Amino acid sequence: MIPRLDLQQQINPTYFSFLDTLTNSGFRGDIERSYGSRLAVATDNSVYQCLPQAVVFPRSTQDLVMMLTLAGKDAYRDIRFAPRGGGTGTNGQSLNDNIVVDMSRHMHQLLKVDADGRKVRVQTGMVKDRLNQLVQPYRLFFSPDLSTSNRATIGGMINTDASGQGSLVYGKTSDHVLGVTAVLVDGSIIETGPVSGEALDAKLAEDSREGELYRCVYHSVTGHADEIERRFPKLNRFLTGYDLKHVYDQGQHCLDLTRLLCGSEGSLALITEAWLDLTPIPAYRTLVNVKYDSFQSALRNAPLMVEAEALSVETVDSKVLNLAREDIVWHSVSDLIRDVPGKVMDGLNMVEYADQDEQAQQQKVSALCARLDGLIERGEAGVIGYQVCDDLASLNRIYGMRKKAVGLLGNAKGRKKPVPFVEDTAVPPEHLADYISEFRTLLDEHGLQYGMFGHVDAGVLHVRPALDMTDPEQEVMLRTISDRVNALTAKYGGLMWGEHGKGYRSEYSPTFFGETLFTELRRIKSAFDPFNRLNPGKICTPLDSLEQLVSVDATKRGFFDRQIPVHVRDGFTQAMDCNGNGLCFDFDVRSPMCPSMKLTADRRHSPKGRAGLVREWLRQLSAQGFDPMAEEAAVMSRGTSVKGLVERVKATWRKSRGEYDFSHEVKEAMDGCLACKACSSQCPIKVDVPTFRARFLQMYHQRYQRPPKDYLVSWVESYSPWMAKAPGLVNPLLKHKWVQAGAKSVLGMVDMPLVSEPSLQTLLADSPAGKFDLARLQGMSGEEKAGTVLIVQDPFTSFYDAQVVYDLVRLATALGLNPVVLPFKPNGKPAHVKGFLRRFAAMAADSAQFLNQLARLNIPLVGVDPSLVLCYRDEYDKILGPARGDFEVLLPQEWLLQVIDKLAQKPVAGEPWYLFAHCTEKTAKPATHQDWSRIFAHLGARLEPVSVGCCGMAGTYGHERQHVEGSKTLYGLSWQEPLAKLPQQRCLATGFSCRSQVKRMEGQGIKHPVQALLSLLA
Repeated sequence: MIPRLDLQQQINPTYFSFLDTLTNSGFRGDIERSYGSRLAVATDNSVYQCLPQAVVFPRSTQDLVMMLTLAGKDAYRDIRFAPRGGGTGTNGQSLNDNIVVDMSRHMHQLLKVDADGRKVRVQTGMVKDRLNQLVQPYRLFFSPDLSTSNRATIGGMINTDASGQGSLVYGKTSDHVLGVTAVLVDGSIIETGPVSGEALDAKLAEDSREGELYRCVYHSVTGHADEIERRFPKLNRFLTGYDLKHVYDQGQHCLDLTRLLCGSEGSLALITEAWLDLTPIPAYRTLVNVKYDSFQSALRNAPLMVEAEALSVETVDSKVLNLAREDIVWHSVSDLIRDVPGKVMDGLNMVEYADQDEQAQQQKVSALCARLDGLIERGEAGVIGYQVCDDLASLNRIYGMRKKAVGLLGNAKGRKKPVPFVEDTAVPPEHLADYISEFRTLLDEHGLQYGMFGHVDAGVLHVRPALDMTDPEQEVMLRTISDRVNALTAKYGGLMWGEHGKGYRSEYSPTFFGETLFTELRRIKSAFDPFNRLNPGKICTPLDSLEQLVSVDATKRGFFDRQIPVHVRDGFTQAMDCNGNGLCFDFDVRSPMCPSMKLTADRRHSPKGRAGLVREWLRQLSAQGFDPMAEEAAVMSRGTSVKGLVERVKATWRKSRGEYDFSHEVKEAMDGCLACKACSSQCPIKVDVPTFRARFLQMYHQRYQRPPKDYLVSWVESYSPWMAKAPGLVNPLLKHKWVQAGAKSVLGMVDMPLVSEPSLQTLLADSPAGKFDLARLQGMSGEEKAGTVLIVQDPFTSFYDAQVVYDLVRLATALGLNPVVLPFKPNGKPAHVKGFLRRFAAMAADSAQFLNQLARLNIPLVGVDPSLVLCYRDEYDKILGPARGDFEVLLPQEWLLQVIDKLAQKPVAGEPWYLFAHCTEKTAKPATHQDWSRIFAHLGARLEPVSVGCCGMAGTYGHERQHVEGSKTLYGLSWQEPLAKLPQQRCLATGFSCRSQVKRMEGQGIKHPVQALLSLLA
């Protein structure tokens, strides 16, 4: 079956005409209308899904002026817009079915830094953590914090008036926005900031669009001052959504529209630039991790922490702690949050102190520790222990775990997943424990599981009940719980939304504002956006509008997912479980997470984007009566199903007629994936793109012919051994310009690697390591086996970088061991990458049988290349299941850690070595850097890990003509600079592809760590 767009998925003709006109009017940004691009922004980190008409990515404020001015023409007055930043909202704030305006792709520049004045001007597409990287040299930072700070944009923070940890001291985003540049719905620009005294009087008297806005706001706030004072709760997380309380200072006769735009969710204007004030970075920071016997104890003890003059008090419950223990993140914090012997830690308060004065800092920390010692000694308050850490790296690791808690909750097992819909309520801190007690009773009445964490110092707790949103009855339960939590929050004098904005919860606004003030909100909306064209339905509607606010009952992702049969959903959990938390949007080029997203700034080319495309592909196939699981089973058993052959004929016919096929959009997004597998461990949900990518490619190519390069890659393990037998003949041929030109034009491949000369076979000709004899190995005594190591070959190192394998043999010999190089057996990884899963399964079964036979000898098996070694653990397990067996192939460092203790430890001296670890390795094995450093230190050398992202080669990706420029760009993002600064002869890389990329880009290669260790033993 061929997925095609139905009428609901097509773009409205008026919008289509508008976008054509805009394109021809000099608009410099990007305009995307494809279904895939629209799907990528149809979801955020909420439960909702809303397909826009198009996505525009402006390059400047002037682009927005041009767009909104054009939209003012009579023909386009029905066109509507919604701004979007990082897409991390939990309430659907940026979701709309009109035109989404995304500032994050191009408008992310730092425009000006005034270090003396402690302020900065930025474009609003700037990511919060990126801003702090740029101003860190001035010892300043933008202090409002949030768990999504590595992908949330300044514009998104302003529009939702975001806040998080430390808000008791640092306040909310609006407390740090000095002024903004915004474009109104008619295309006019306003610059906001405090306007006071005679200047304000003049502005109020001004006969202009801006004067009209000032008069409207002024009359609303001065005419209802008493009601505003009564209605706005006395909370650190004050009432957002047109901040009437802080927009006007009567004592100073000062009005600042900035405070109104903060928290307006883009419903009043599109904000393009902002002046922000910065805060000095504290000279001293200390974190006290207080451990409790229960979460309730942690909550009730929190006021004591706040009284102790802490900067912030963060809390997590046992659910979050246990999920963290199962995640890659626990490796980084386990020594900082150790379990208490004989006790069960079911709650944790993380108490931070920050100060410019060291003595004052120590006094506060000492005072808290003394009180905690007393509580522990007396067995009071449920305190069972605590740990203090004051180095910045440790603090960052702990907060990294805390920030990941949002995503970790989404990784719960089963179909019920913790979802955000009542998750940032705020009540006065003194009522928090009682409030949570009632909250828990409510959830327990419905038999729901949930995890909790939050900012107890501000009375904010994040609660995510676990629901199966594909179940219509549980969707009804979501509404029931939402209504009851709304009432419960009001009962305790709190707010339904403490830090994430309103979005689809806007319908609850009248409960908190009251009829009088809500009418004033609508009056202000009318003044700014009289025809409800900016993020319609959010916050409020214009005064005379009959349109409704968005509702908690709006269409959710679960509505679409339930159209996919249960067995298909269960079969594609790697894609279906994505909850939209967006960690894959991480801006940091030094992070291994999703290099294709960093390269393109296109959210389709991210794990979240690709998961969303696959979900929709499965939905469309299912709607047309096609069963992907049955088709996949048929392909795996027979190679090509009869149905597949019929579909291939039909697809070819439809393609000849130019018919649309959504599968091509999915294929385009999959082609950009480097198959680095960072997502499978870095993503808190463990969205595994390479796995479902391989499955998609297999089914896609049942309908569409494969390109020749796919066959070239998938058969590399078959022809490489033959090529390696005659390097003197093969290499001159590969280097010939005609062969290179043919490979590029016909196969689409460039820079084909040369086989090793001399070959591994030649290098091992006189070595006993090259003499594999299974019978001899089986006849060895226990002592002989203990002194033997079996080296598992891979196609890339053995045939294209043979010296590394030979040096591993030499290293093992130098360590007093008897190395034996096993006969080459295809691993199958290249076939898996290209979606030849049936072939991969056959290769895996054959290799597994061989390796299981050897594993029974109890002799260590060691492989060289991390990508291939880890394939034995992950892809083999998924494709073979229990038939994989129990064999284990060790990475070099895992094996070396078992044998170096037999050597005397040397004192560390000399110049350091520098390690560039492979992406797959350092994400799947988080101890990689630590393990290699320990090995080098034992042998008397210092090893320093280098923080880099993807090198850009990623197996064959960097050799493909369509990707070669992207490959080189990725190399330039994080590898090029450190390699230029460091002595290249001291740089090491564990991955064959990484070493190949360095050789291509720098003209000379770098060594494998094994080769450096060999030099230390020489």
